[in-house]
Amino acid sequence: MRRPWVVGVSGASGTPYAAATINGLLDAGEAVDLVVSRAARLTILDETGRAFRDGHWQDDLTAWLGRNVGDGDVTYWPAGDLAAGPSSGSYPVKGMAVVPASTAACAGIAIGLSKDLLQRAAEVNLKERRPVVVVPRETPVTRSHLEHLLALHDAGAVVLPASPGFYGAGAGASAQQLVDFVAGKVLDALGVPHSLFRRWSGELGAAHESGVVRARP
Repeated sequence: MRRPWVVGVSGASGTPYAAATINGLLDAGEAVDLVVSRAARLTILDETGRAFRDGHWQDDLTAWLGRNVGDGDVTYWPAGDLAAGPSSGSYPVKGMAVVPASTAACAGIAIGLSKDLLQRAAEVNLKERRPVVVVPRETPVTRSHLEHLLALHDAGAVVLPASPGFYGAGAGASAQQLVDFVAGKVLDALGVPHSLFRRWSGELGAAHESGVVRARP
């Protein structure tokens, strides 16, 4: 039986984190069910210059990820389709990642608003006690945002802020290396193997000695 990971992309800035997470899941041979919110389409367009359209999702996703999605197991569900598979707890999935997670998405999931498929799918996975990872990127945060994140934590979600570490590649890390670090932490939380970043070895300066860090010109 097919059991995908649901990936929900909300409208927060940080769509490269979503792309790296989806690519990481596909590289690991995992199936993906994708939900892109209406606000996320605007963010993808703004951050990449590429449109994301329901009727052309395969072509648009291929352009966004930089890979032929036809080579992997990907199903796309429009965010307005509240009768979609992931809207039901009986639909078999392994869990869900919301990356990036906007303050609105976090609030909606925390209070069970289910205003779209992304929020509904996350709520369903929480009630079914499946792994759910939310990746907030907003900063600074308000008290209400903190309260919603605490509610998500108490409901069983992993709250994983988009906060990259530098020990994997050092202070000279590229933007992609920092993005991959966050995506790798998401996959760690889901229990999916990957090689997106160099893990801490207990040795100071290991990134420099391995030649990972390149000096600025």
